[in-house]
Amino acid sequence: MPDSQPQQPHRDGAAEDTASLLLCGAKLTDGRTVDVRLGRGRIEAVGTAGSLTAHAARVDLAGYLLLPAPAEPHAHSDTALTADSEGPVSYDAQDVQRRTTEAALLQLGHGATSLRTHVRVGDVQGLGAMEAVLQARRSLRGLAELTAVAVPRLLTGTAGADGLAMLRDAVKMGASVVGGCPDLDPDPTGYVEAVLEIAAEHGCPVDLHTDGADPARLSRLAAMAGGLRPGVTVGPCGGLGKVPGAVAARTAEGLAAAGVSVVCLPQGDCGGIERRGADAAPVRLLRAAGVRVAAGSGALRDVAKPVGRGDPLEAAYLLAAQHGLDATDAYEAISAGARETMGLPEVRVEAGFPAELLAVRGDRLAGALSLAYSRIVVHRGRVVARTSAVREYCDSAVAVALDLPRQGRAKGTEPS
Repeated sequence: MPDSQPQQPHRDGAAEDTASLLLCGAKLTDGRTVDVRLGRGRIEAVGTAGSLTAHAARVDLAGYLLLPAPAEPHAHSDTALTADSEGPVSYDAQDVQRRTTEAALLQLGHGATSLRTHVRVGDVQGLGAMEAVLQARRSLRGLAELTAVAVPRLLTGTAGADGLAMLRDAVKMGASVVGGCPDLDPDPTGYVEAVLEIAAEHGCPVDLHTDGADPARLSRLAAMAGGLRPGVTVGPCGGLGKVPGAVAARTAEGLAAAGVSVVCLPQGDCGGIERRGADAAPVRLLRAAGVRVAAGSGALRDVAKPVGRGDPLEAAYLLAAQHGLDATDAYEAISAGARETMGLPEVRVEAGFPAELLAVRGDRLAGALSLAYSRIVVHRGRVVARTSAVREYCDSAVAVALDLPRQGRAKGTEPS
């Protein structure tokens, strides 16, 4: 059973950034075996194995593939880990903060050093859930970066006045992204207009939930959002997989022209089984049109989705296994694509880039996407999580399975 043990966060941010670390003997995706020296939260140098020296802590990465760390662009931490709870979901501040922290640490153990979580505001929870998530963000400092998206239910008409006020208050509290579900409002266009107006007032990104089953509505959203800075994200847009290919292609071109990013949720919230055939899957179609595509996990063990790992590598695996992407493009969707969608700096295993890294047992990317569990996670230049997996076989069982004579077993071994 994998055992993930994240370190406790340092309370001194300066200490985190100035610590030095040498990663030794790591394999890169281009086949090189290298040493990587980290310092001040960044990659200081990359050299051939054994070429770098430093008065620093050393981590032996022989047998590991070193990658830019994934990021989680679409979490729901306020409702995470509630599938087994009796009765309605609790929005008590302590419960939300605990669930948010546990979910973030679970995803950090898989490699996600940055997370964007959608948080409901208004209705019965008011701003309590947002305050709890922001408190969890503060407690996670030094382990992972957590950003919150404020998600009101209604924004138009008399009933939407409270949502508008709550949305503005949430941004003032510290929510750094404005979001919501326009498809649930009686006036979806008015909802989008309100979100874009508030985002423009505060200079915030926008992240909207939409199934995308109505391409005309999605095209209008793209036209309204075009040119907004720092940017607009929509997802999961699984409905695009259910419309005629030519319509989906035109919609994708509109999203690309407007600079709108799409976050898909391949673990189950991406519109069901996609059509087969060349470039028929929405993910491939969107990428072909020039849309920036990221992949996220979505709901994590709540009533709507009672099972789930919160593992970015699982999302990448599914993009490769079921959505037609090669291993490199699939991993890009959970790393560079996700980071760009979230407005984060680019990460490469090269000098000068942020030290946000994931080491996975193995030597090829395709193998790393096969849900490998031995992982070492680096955030801001320090190891923040380790997950080890050990597989053991009973030697007599192996002998039977392979039809080997008992005397053919290795000397000194005894049946368990």
